[in-house]
Amino acid sequence: MTTPPGELTPSPSPQDAAQPSAGAWGSRWRVAARLARRQVRRAAASSLLIGTLMMLPIATMTAYTVIAASTIATPAERVSIELGRTEAWIGVRGLPGNGFWQAPTEPEFFGYPATMRQSPEGVRIEDPTSLLPQGTETIEVVQANVRVTTPDGVTSVQAWTGRTWDAAFAGRFDVVDGRPPAGADEMMATPAALTRLGARIGDTVTLADPARSLTVTGTMSAATLASDVPALFLPSSVEVRGEPQWYLPDFELSWTQVQELNEHGVIAFSRDVMLDPPEASDSETDYAGGDYWSTHSSIFMMLGAAALFSAYVVVMLAGAAFAVSARRQERALAVAASVGASAGDLRRIVMLQGTTLGSIAGAVGAVVGIGAGAGVLALVDNGSAAQFPGFHLPWEMILAIVALAVLVGTASAAVPAHTVARSDVMSALRGARRPRRIRRSHPILGAVLAVVGFAITVAAVATLPFVAESSLAWDSPLRAAPTLGVIIGPIVVQLGVLLSGHWLLGATARLLSHLGLSARLAARDAAANASRSVPAFGAIGATVFIGVFALSAFAMQNGQSARTWYYQGPVGTLAVSSMPTGTGEYTPLDEGQSEAASSAALDLAEAADATDVAVIRRQPEAWSSDAADSPASIRALAMLPDEFLIDVDRSFVTGSQDPSDPLSVIDVDEIETALGVRLTPAQLAAYRDGAAISADPRFVVDRSVAISAWTWEQAIEGALPSNIWRESPDMPAWETPLWTERLPAVSLDLPYQPVLVAIAPETADRLGITTIPRIVIAGFDSPVPVDVRDRIGAQAETLSTSSWTLTAGWEDGPPTETPWMLPIIAAVATLVLGASAVSLSLARFERRPDDATVSAVGGTDGLRRRIGFWQGLIISGFGTLTGAAAGILPPLGLAMQSNGMLLPSDIPWAVLGALSLALPLAIAVVSWLVPPRRPELTRRTVIT
Repeated sequence: MTTPPGELTPSPSPQDAAQPSAGAWGSRWRVAARLARRQVRRAAASSLLIGTLMMLPIATMTAYTVIAASTIATPAERVSIELGRTEAWIGVRGLPGNGFWQAPTEPEFFGYPATMRQSPEGVRIEDPTSLLPQGTETIEVVQANVRVTTPDGVTSVQAWTGRTWDAAFAGRFDVVDGRPPAGADEMMATPAALTRLGARIGDTVTLADPARSLTVTGTMSAATLASDVPALFLPSSVEVRGEPQWYLPDFELSWTQVQELNEHGVIAFSRDVMLDPPEASDSETDYAGGDYWSTHSSIFMMLGAAALFSAYVVVMLAGAAFAVSARRQERALAVAASVGASAGDLRRIVMLQGTTLGSIAGAVGAVVGIGAGAGVLALVDNGSAAQFPGFHLPWEMILAIVALAVLVGTASAAVPAHTVARSDVMSALRGARRPRRIRRSHPILGAVLAVVGFAITVAAVATLPFVAESSLAWDSPLRAAPTLGVIIGPIVVQLGVLLSGHWLLGATARLLSHLGLSARLAARDAAANASRSVPAFGAIGATVFIGVFALSAFAMQNGQSARTWYYQGPVGTLAVSSMPTGTGEYTPLDEGQSEAASSAALDLAEAADATDVAVIRRQPEAWSSDAADSPASIRALAMLPDEFLIDVDRSFVTGSQDPSDPLSVIDVDEIETALGVRLTPAQLAAYRDGAAISADPRFVVDRSVAISAWTWEQAIEGALPSNIWRESPDMPAWETPLWTERLPAVSLDLPYQPVLVAIAPETADRLGITTIPRIVIAGFDSPVPVDVRDRIGAQAETLSTSSWTLTAGWEDGPPTETPWMLPIIAAVATLVLGASAVSLSLARFERRPDDATVSAVGGTDGLRRRIGFWQGLIISGFGTLTGAAAGILPPLGLAMQSNGMLLPSDIPWAVLGALSLALPLAIAVVSWLVPPRRPELTRRTVIT
């Protein structure tokens, strides 16, 4: 462009002249990147430390991602697991003509329209294949449990009936060895089943129910089963109880055809629909959870939480390491500044070191994580394609994790880069090191944040009752605000403490100056190098915060679980109960069925080698609407005094002791086994003579228990007290009892077993109380092995009949705290020790010139050891105490919000106190035990 005549050529403005061109910018970035790479190579030791700090969480998150993603089947894998080579399967689940629906890719997620106000009516279709075009080939398969004879007795195993060995099922069922059955008396089995049965190919296997003998022609595997699970593949001539499915080897089902089948109450799993799912517009299928985001949501949540915590801790520790590294580079960077490098150039050189190390750590961590994930999968793979369908590498997540490493590396070097860019060039060239000054704004802002965080916590707890009683929608975000506030508030408090860290270290240095030379030097060093000290105790504080939060929350949940635990029997016993078999209308067992079930339960206890056995008898259930059908003439009740009854508008939570049916009839010789305690001879004599044993002292008034009786018709109508609620005008009025008798009482306090009030059989006969056996309690002199428990569980199913089913429960009591407390403590201790080791190693490395000075003026190795002791105590103590103080606030807030369900008394205060005190002391002792390096007296530097 030429300048018109008479006009002056414009000259560049000073601002334009000061700004470099795009080419100059590119050159500066290339030079900065080259210098950053050189520095990374030159400081190999510190680079390795920083890179390892960033690599470890990246490798852990990558390994978790690979393992978690490998447990989620792709659509193609699901099709292979469900169908093999067939095109679809169909099954009857609903009634026709009632608007029955299913989710496209989750056929077992089905139902009726939400607008339906009445129960669906109709008759299930018996043969859904009649809805398919004539001539469609189908294979009927039924999955069920069958009883089979083994060398140890009769047991129950999984089984499929039908032509499962057909080539169309390849991928779902695969032949391993032998040949497919050719007749109605031949079968196949998994290799684990042959081992369990003690049989080989060609042997005969005897089924107990249904009674059949079949010859094993070969072995098969099922995609949904682990390789060590026994299972049988039976011909269709064997009748079993189960929901049949009809597989379609060649007929393809479209979504439209699936919906047509739904109209008849039939669901379908279709290959075409699974691989190309339709856009389901029905809101009722929104919760099926078969899409990508719903199946991977747990992975995203876990990765998000891990990324936040890891980024925080790594930025703190790596930032401290970069701060030390940047101070080592001050002279070299000052030389660069003296020959024309700008502050921006210096900043880029240091920040690109973080980017370089983050990139390397991300790449190495991803490779290590993928390898670790593959190794873990190889170790835990049990052969079940349903659990581990394939080795999956979710590249989008892995790349995001690598990007996180780059971001964390850059962020870790950001603050040291900013500090270096503002350093005095002449001072750096002289080698002078001045302590960092405390900014007045930081302590003030930190105090404000701490107060604001505490206020958020208090406000969240205070507003919970108003939110709970408000008319807000159940899914309104405002309902979650108090809970979030209880968690966010303490985090803000900790950030405030972190921002005030330099000032706190300075105040600590002044306090410790009176405790001796070593404490004074250690505290002054920590305060003078706050860029190293504050991030270290910040990382320790974050770790302890999460650990204290987790320990307290789990402990309160565990305490709540223990208070509401349903005890099947005394701890350490086997409790065998019976219930009606079937899914139809509930009808309690009659006297004959109860006696037969009790006899089978006694046989089960004998098979378990029980040393003591007790039969707990109770009154029949008042279920019949016709008093003429009643199995007894009266309904007796041990009365709980009125002062212990609760209002109708309050909820009642109880364990296995039922106040509405408190009476148990137990033989004198069996009462100790039933209660799980030893009674005195006087107590046993009183019980034999007609006294009642009360496991709840509230039933005892004036050393006696009141027993009242009503007619069976009154019991059916609910006209007798419940022993739970007070009498209310909204409920049927209580009738006057037929009679009341007070029995002498033996008062105990035994809430951890199912018996509430017990009387002897002779006492029950005198009172006219009719009972049937309900529970058999088996006691043991020593813990029962796991294999015996498994065998008894299988035998309980074997002894069950079409009328009643036995349930064998081993009572171990509520879960103890040890299994989950020890891993949390170990994880917290490991992270705290690791963070402290990094911080103290950096301190020792940076303190070498100061050590040389101390040694030059007469300081001994003992003095230098004591300085290390106090440094460890200061850094770890600050972090542990601040983290514990902030971490205890959320559990206390949650306890206040729980309406008494979570109790602060369940928090392991002694453990938390020991953790907060023992960790800093242990770290300090270890720092004292590790001898300092020999000082290099030729490298002394005067601190100005």
